[in-house]
Amino acid sequence: MGPTACAVLLITLEVALLTAGEEALKAKSFAFASYYGDHMVLQQAPRKAAIWGYAAKPGETITLSISGKGEVNTTSFNGPMATTPVWSVQLPAIAAGGPYNITATSSEGSIGLTDVLFGDVWICSGQSNMQFTLSMALNATEEMADVPNYPNIRVFTVALGGSPVEEYDLLNISQHWSVPSAGTIGGPNWSYFSGVCWLYGKYLSSHLKNPIGLIASSYGGTRVEAWSAPNVLKKCGVSDVSGVNPNSASVLWNAMMRPFLNMTIYGAIWYQGEANAGSSTMNQYNCTFPAMIDDWRERFHQGSEGQTDPAFPFGFVQLAPYRNNDTITTGFTDIRWHQTADYGYVPNDRMKNTFMAVAMDLPDFTSPYTGVHPRDKQDVSMRLCTAGLAVAYNQTQFSTFDGPIPGLFIIYTKERTMEINFYKDLDIRSTTGFEVTCTNSSAPSSDESEWFPLPIVSHDNTSVTLDYSQICLQTKNMVVSAVRYAWRESPCPFKKCGVYNKDSGYPAPPFVESVITNKSNVKIVK
Repeated sequence: MGPTACAVLLITLEVALLTAGEEALKAKSFAFASYYGDHMVLQQAPRKAAIWGYAAKPGETITLSISGKGEVNTTSFNGPMATTPVWSVQLPAIAAGGPYNITATSSEGSIGLTDVLFGDVWICSGQSNMQFTLSMALNATEEMADVPNYPNIRVFTVALGGSPVEEYDLLNISQHWSVPSAGTIGGPNWSYFSGVCWLYGKYLSSHLKNPIGLIASSYGGTRVEAWSAPNVLKKCGVSDVSGVNPNSASVLWNAMMRPFLNMTIYGAIWYQGEANAGSSTMNQYNCTFPAMIDDWRERFHQGSEGQTDPAFPFGFVQLAPYRNNDTITTGFTDIRWHQTADYGYVPNDRMKNTFMAVAMDLPDFTSPYTGVHPRDKQDVSMRLCTAGLAVAYNQTQFSTFDGPIPGLFIIYTKERTMEINFYKDLDIRSTTGFEVTCTNSSAPSSDESEWFPLPIVSHDNTSVTLDYSQICLQTKNMVVSAVRYAWRESPCPFKKCGVYNKDSGYPAPPFVESVITNKSNVKIVK
C-alpha cells in the first residue's frame, strides 16, 4: 500500500485506535508498558535500561529481579492519568549479551520478560521509504534466507496511528518483539519489517558483534511536521493544522514516538522528506528537521531520567531520485540541501553527531512501487551503516568513507577556469553535473537565476577543473558568481554521478556555493 492510500484509509482507523488505546490505558493493572516484551533488547552499559509499567494503585512496592544480576525496588505513583498508577525503574548497567529473564513482583503477583538481550536500541522512523518492507526490496529471496543468521537482532513494529494529544504509551502494535525469521521479517508489504531498518541493523550487528534492537515506527506519505512536537513547529513558524490525520501537526509524534521517551535508546535513523518536497513548508525544512532532532534528543534524555544520551546519534537518508527527468531542479533538491541545514554535509555546526547516506545516484525508475520507492535498500543501508560506525561509534577506520566534500574553490580569472578541491582521492565517473551562474561585475545585483551546465575539463587525484570562459563572457563584464553540483531531482544514472570517493565508492553530495563573496574557502587568482 502506497503512502497516499495509507493516508486516506487509516484516518478512520486512527480515531478508533485513540478510543481503544485510551480505554486500554485506563484498564491497566499490574503490567509492563506495551513495548516491553519477551525477546526484546534493552540498552546495554554504560547506559542503564529504563523499564516502566502499570500498577493497580499508587504506593505499591515493585521488585524487579534480573537473572544473575540482582534486583531493584521501586514504588508505584500516579501517572499522567489520575486513574492509571505507574512505576518506573532503572536496571543496573549490564554489558552486551544475554539472554536474561526479568521478573517484576508486587502484591498483585508476578509478571516477567524472557529471552531478553542487552545491546544497542535503535529507532527507525520516517515515511514510506522507511516503511518499505524487506520483502519488497531487491534480492528479497536471498535476504530472507539470510535472516536466521542474525538471532541477536530483535525487531518491533509500531502500528500506524495518530493522536491529537501526547500519548504516554502506544495505542497499538503491529509486531511485538520478535526473533528474526522468514515470518517476522517477511511480513506483508508495507507492514513488517522495514527493509532499511533491518539492513542497517544487520550490517551494524555484523561489525559490532553485539545484540541490536530495532524499533520501526514510520508512516508513508507523512511530513516532518507530523513527527514534531508543537514547540518545534512554533520555533520554526509552522502553523498548526486542525484534525487527526497522518499529516496534521504533531499527531505522529504524539502517538508513534512520544511513548518511547521513557525507554533508554542508543540512537535513531530517519528516511523522510519526499512529502515535504514542493509543500508549503518545504523552505522551513532547514529549521524543522534539525529542530525536531534537537527536541527528540532533549525529550528522550529527560524521559529516560538521563540515561539516553542528550546528543544521541541521529542518521538519515538524503533523498533518492524520483522521476526519470533530468530537468527538474526544485523540490527534492531543496529538501536534500535542507536536510543538512543548508551546509551540504553532516555533521556540521548546526547538526552535530548526525550522519547521512547519500542516495541521489540510486534511481529505480522501473520500481513497481513507483520511482519514489527505489528497491535498492542495500546500498542505502550500507552507506548509512558505515557513516553510523564513524559517527555513532567513533570507528575511525570508517571516517574517510563519506563522499567527497568541496573544500576550496580557486577562480583563475585570466584562464577563466574554476578548480574545486575535495581533499580526497576522487573517482570521476562522469564529466557532467556541475553548473554555474554569472553576474555582471559592474552590477552584482543583477539576476543570477539562470544556471548553465559546465562539464569537467580536467581533474587530478583530488580536484576537478571547470572552464567557464564560454559561459560568463568577459566582454560583457560577466563573472562566475556561484556553482552547484547534482542539483536535479534525478541527477544521474545508477551510480554514475560525477564525483565519488575513490576508496569507498560513495558519492559526493549535492551542493551550491557562492564564489564571489569574501569567504575563506574561495581564492581568486588573477
